[in-house]
Amino acid sequence: MGDGLGVGALRPWLRLLVRRRRRLWVGAGLLGLTLMAAIGLLALSGWFITASALTGMAVMASLDVHVPGGGIRAFAVTRTVARYLERLYNHDTVLRLLADLRGSLFAVLSRLDGATLAQQRASDWLTRLTADIDTLDGLYLRLLAPPAVSLALIGLLAAFLGLWLPTLAWWVAIGLVLAWLWLTLGQAWLGMAASRAQVGYRQRLRSLAVEHLQGLAELEAHDCTERHRRRLQGCQRRLHAAQRRLAGVTALGTAVVGLAVGLAMLATLWLAAAAWQREAVSGAVMVMLPLAVLAIGEALALLPNAFTSLGTTRAAAERLNALVAAEQRAPSGRCRRLGDGPLALSLSGVSLRYPGVWQLALETVSLSLNGGERLALTGSSGAGKSSIAALLTRQLLPTAGDIRLGGVPLAEIDETSLRERVGLLGQRIDLFEGSLADNLRIADPAASDERLWRALDWVTLADWVETLSEGLATPVGEGGRALSGGQARRLALARLWLRDPGLVILDEPFAGLDRETVESLVPRLDAWLQGRTVLFLVHQLDDGSTVPPGVTHHAHLVAGQLTGFARHCAIGQDVGKATTMPNEVRNG
Repeated sequence: MGDGLGVGALRPWLRLLVRRRRRLWVGAGLLGLTLMAAIGLLALSGWFITASALTGMAVMASLDVHVPGGGIRAFAVTRTVARYLERLYNHDTVLRLLADLRGSLFAVLSRLDGATLAQQRASDWLTRLTADIDTLDGLYLRLLAPPAVSLALIGLLAAFLGLWLPTLAWWVAIGLVLAWLWLTLGQAWLGMAASRAQVGYRQRLRSLAVEHLQGLAELEAHDCTERHRRRLQGCQRRLHAAQRRLAGVTALGTAVVGLAVGLAMLATLWLAAAAWQREAVSGAVMVMLPLAVLAIGEALALLPNAFTSLGTTRAAAERLNALVAAEQRAPSGRCRRLGDGPLALSLSGVSLRYPGVWQLALETVSLSLNGGERLALTGSSGAGKSSIAALLTRQLLPTAGDIRLGGVPLAEIDETSLRERVGLLGQRIDLFEGSLADNLRIADPAASDERLWRALDWVTLADWVETLSEGLATPVGEGGRALSGGQARRLALARLWLRDPGLVILDEPFAGLDRETVESLVPRLDAWLQGRTVLFLVHQLDDGSTVPPGVTHHAHLVAGQLTGFARHCAIGQDVGKATTMPNEVRNG
């Protein structure tokens, strides 16, 4: 039944929680102390009130009121303080676990290749980082600590009852354990289908809502708004139906708690009263025992809602497990480091096919570039230029062929060394919500403010930043929204300047920049690129304003095939006809 409930899917994440086993034990202990204090408070209060009434006013002096009175106050204070500490400590633990889970998952995402990332919408990745992880944080607070503590309390309660009535202790223990089994395994089994379906409906509803809002203009233009709205409403109805089913199952669990505790209390009262008639127990004990049983309901009441939604946790774990399984794990031999200086570049028979696409994005591409040389790779949009950049940075893995940097097979290069020695300025500029300094220090965390100012001056942004009231501390907004496209691109170029790569890949480096800015940047870029191997990705070499500086070679891509490779001699030369080897090309 455990496998049917999907315990196996939770195992990898349980292992992650075990890293903080000490905090988990302390948190469970505080929860147990809180519930024990609640049971002790109710039971001792009932005993004291009954004992006082039975003793009578005439002989009240013979009853020691100080010890039970002090016990009642101790239980009340302990319950309050323990409850506060338990909430504070366990929620702090959950936040730490959330950080562990998100950090672990983000590390997995960072190692996924571009083809795998492209298979899911951005909203799906966001769901995994937020909703799925938030669901898993309940593993400890809802699914581990409460059932363990409640089962332990059942045992302690049975032992307590056994001090006076051993037979009663056995019957109460059996009844409450059976109830515990239903409230955990039974509730999970009954709510599994609806809770799992709820996860899918929520994701689908989120995706449809995003698509509806982002594509509203297109939907209106094609008169599809109402049809798409009906799809949204249908998904919402199915989600509500699943939630209603879960609410019904949870209500059943709550009723089971009340029924089980009520029957156990009634049985305890019946047998305790019989024992009192036989003078086996006092009247105060007769009242205390059923009240102790009644108090155990507080522990059992934590179980129905948590285990009814176990399917939600299981579905989230399965989705995250699938993500981990999709990770392109580094081979065991990926430990070689790249040397200093410019990196020679070699592609031999490289082909690339994206998942689910029948046509090759790159077909048997072969070229080589010596260290310190500069290649301008031209081609129309979709020709495969960005795919080559993704291959060289190992964002994609080749379908066939061999890639070497500095004579080292790309598949064997250490990840850190690859990121340090290969610099990429892509068409998409990734800026994070933070200050200008924060975004620059991604490249060099130890960079001083002086070095940051030099980087900004190099891309002609220093004068503009000096006019800002906050200077380097100026926030760039989410995704760099506070900057123009040209400013964002130059900031990314300044971030690249803070690195010391041996291979630099520049994808349309001057896109979005005016002619005056380009003319100012070209000589600075040319000087910085001295002693580095450079790959320029541009649409065409047509005039002096767009020619990358210092180009020594020119290659041309057409539909993923390399149709020409030659030394760059003059603007406008048809280098695509300078070689007779369309796919097997070497340095000329």
